[in-house]
Amino acid sequence: MAEGRLPGWLKPVQAAERAAYRLAGVDPAAGMGWRAYATGLVAFNFLGVLAVYALQRLQGLLPLNPQAMAAVSADSSFNTAVSFVTNTDWQGYGGESTLSYLTQMLALTVQNFASAATGIVVVVALVRGFAARSSAVIGNVWVDLTRMTLYVLLPLSLVFAVFLVGQGVIQNFRAYQDVSTLEVNTWQQPKNGADGQPLKDAKGQPLMEDQKSDKQSLAMGPVASQEAIKMLGTNGGGFFNANSAHPFENPTPLTNFAQMVSIFLIPAALVFMFGRMVGDPRQGLAVLTAMSLIFIVAVVAVTVQEQAGNPLLTALGTDPAASATQSGGNMEGKEVRFGIAASGLFAAITTAASCGAVNGMHDSFTPLGGMVPIVLMQLGEVVFGGVGSGLYGMLVFAILAVFIAGLMIGRTPEYLGKKIETVEMKMTAIAILVTPILVLAGTAVAVMTEAGRAGIANPGPHGFSEILYALTSAGNNNGSAFAGLSANTPFYNVLLAVVMAFGRFGVIVPVLAIAGSLAAKKRMAVTAGTLPTHGPLFVALLIGTVLLVGLLNYVPALALGPVVEHLMPGAGR
Repeated sequence: MAEGRLPGWLKPVQAAERAAYRLAGVDPAAGMGWRAYATGLVAFNFLGVLAVYALQRLQGLLPLNPQAMAAVSADSSFNTAVSFVTNTDWQGYGGESTLSYLTQMLALTVQNFASAATGIVVVVALVRGFAARSSAVIGNVWVDLTRMTLYVLLPLSLVFAVFLVGQGVIQNFRAYQDVSTLEVNTWQQPKNGADGQPLKDAKGQPLMEDQKSDKQSLAMGPVASQEAIKMLGTNGGGFFNANSAHPFENPTPLTNFAQMVSIFLIPAALVFMFGRMVGDPRQGLAVLTAMSLIFIVAVVAVTVQEQAGNPLLTALGTDPAASATQSGGNMEGKEVRFGIAASGLFAAITTAASCGAVNGMHDSFTPLGGMVPIVLMQLGEVVFGGVGSGLYGMLVFAILAVFIAGLMIGRTPEYLGKKIETVEMKMTAIAILVTPILVLAGTAVAVMTEAGRAGIANPGPHGFSEILYALTSAGNNNGSAFAGLSANTPFYNVLLAVVMAFGRFGVIVPVLAIAGSLAAKKRMAVTAGTLPTHGPLFVALLIGTVLLVGLLNYVPALALGPVVEHLMPGAGR
């Protein structure tokens, strides 16, 4: 946009942008080929990993730490650094009991912006490749990252954070507050010996001791500022361990609705951007239609399963208490403020959009209800998906769809006027296959090793589902969990970090290679033999490709986990 056409309030922002380029020695007019673009993006994110790791390891020596949080362990710091840089935001720790305010803000919140901007600039580069009329460049990565942050993410986050504060989400730097409870709380906890280790009885079980208190410590902190970009950037990491089920993160039904809308806001807007940039809004609408249809089916499926509840309760017969419980569906693990419908909808949105924020525990969903979030992630999270990552994932499937259609009719496949040839198909194959390889291989390693099996809290099919969910979440950069898996161990911290890193950049680099190859090609004129890619036929072809290619790899694993667990009540188990 020309400076003379800028609104007055944006001119200071543009001046700051120009100053940042001069300070960094960046020429904003210089374009980059895909290799330079990818190298810059990977280097930028690698520096982010180092920064987040260092802040966690040094937080005990740094300010804004009123609770005197100690340094985070090396393996957990590594996992969290990779997690937040890759837009996964998987958390093996409780935020309010592990991280200082400075770490929450300077490490996690900053990376929420940086990782979101990374996803957006990748899809913008890919769309430029489709729209270009033979070009050797796909943009300037430093300019793209800066502008996405300054003009899109920061303004939206500021407005949304103010709204959240108005609804009751906290934003302060106070120390944690001890308050008196209305009732005396009693609980049991393991009894420790003089060495600080839990005492055990003759059978090896921990000795428990009774505890009681009329006090409760309420965690404080700068929550609203992180919550806003957590949702808008489809990041998902919670300031508190309970995530968006915590009343300080998500206090009212209105904030719950606004958070769900905010998760889809940018991913849906990028689809319209795609249509405008390629000069045919119908192309964007076709992709949006495919996304919406898959999403609607997923929402109906999870809602029906959760409303049905546990069939074993129905078998209890005429017991009034059982009937009353069953009539309410499956409320286990759900916030009573939101109920089943809102929790099921939130679960579908957060796993369709690569966000990972949760307002209920997916581990407590029914077997098939819990399978829906797993499937949405295993599809590659292309149903709206993360900011940028969802659209570039869906466009990769669109390339595959037109290739398949080309084979069926005996023509060289084309998409948006660009021929789909060897380079594009090789990179498409890598981008599609890298995630299932990581997920399935990682799951196999976890179930075959003692360290992996040690984290299972629920033996049997559900325990397998916990591991499958964790690896699926990490590989697809979602970050949500079944929560029954004890994953804050050196084994899982390292395994999941490796899967998250390759799951993110193992897709980004091939996508940028596709962008570079497409940008160099001339756009072809539409002929009578060109497959229309904006009508119902293409939408059906795209959905079929996503379901068959994206999901087929996981069918055996799903059969061993949620499907078997669903069949167990029929045998009275």
